[in-house]
Amino acid sequence: MFVYRGSTALITGASKGLGKTFAEALAARGMNLVLVARSGDTLQTLAENLTARYGVQSVALSVDLAHPDAALHVSEELERRGIQVDLLVNNAGLGLTGSFLSHDLKKKHAEIQVNVQVLVALSHLLGSAMTRRGRGGIINLASNASFQPLPYMATYAATKAFVLSFSEALQYELAGTGVHVMAACPGPTATSFFDGVSTDVSAKDMDSSESVVNKTLEAFDRRKAVAYPGRPSVRVATWLSRLLPRALVVRIAAMASGKMGLHG
Repeated sequence: MFVYRGSTALITGASKGLGKTFAEALAARGMNLVLVARSGDTLQTLAENLTARYGVQSVALSVDLAHPDAALHVSEELERRGIQVDLLVNNAGLGLTGSFLSHDLKKKHAEIQVNVQVLVALSHLLGSAMTRRGRGGIINLASNASFQPLPYMATYAATKAFVLSFSEALQYELAGTGVHVMAACPGPTATSFFDGVSTDVSAKDMDSSESVVNKTLEAFDRRKAVAYPGRPSVRVATWLSRLLPRALVVRIAAMASGKMGLHG
């Protein structure tokens, strides 16, 4: 069982949505926190509130994770402050909707940087230290989009497929080291992820961030390699790519994203 109380978690994308909920849930378990996001003032306010409510140490690091040197900057700042991270929650993510060619190339690069490059770099930098100490954990936020190509969110789904594959392989490599790696694959969640996006998905068709985080941590406590913290229909949808021809899976996924209003 992972020892939460007195340990330190680093959470990316911690200022809102699932990241903020992870911060609250882990603070309630007695964890000290390093909160990483771009929005400095919001992050600092959250850190102060969590310290006041739970008596834990909370550090806010304002970092633009879309910058190529973001992970190295975080690592150097941790070393400068003498902070040892025991649990890494790679939560930050970007998801552009609409046709691939409708977006500026720089925005697509930023999506890959945040969803893949930072996640890999932090897993390497912090995971190496955890392995040397013989204990620790990494939770990588994948998605139900990890299991099939997703037209109109093509890059996002591809990055999440990477996260799932990478996490499962890394968990196998680190078995027996005392460091546990898990990918979480939630479905649509009632966060700010869809803010500013033309979508027909309503909150009642999504899981709450509290439910997703609680189920994710429960799966992590059970030492699962992959968590499915969504409603049963989301779990069933992940089976389609294993049972149906790929061409049909893509057509079904395109119909689903069109129904959600993500194509425009």
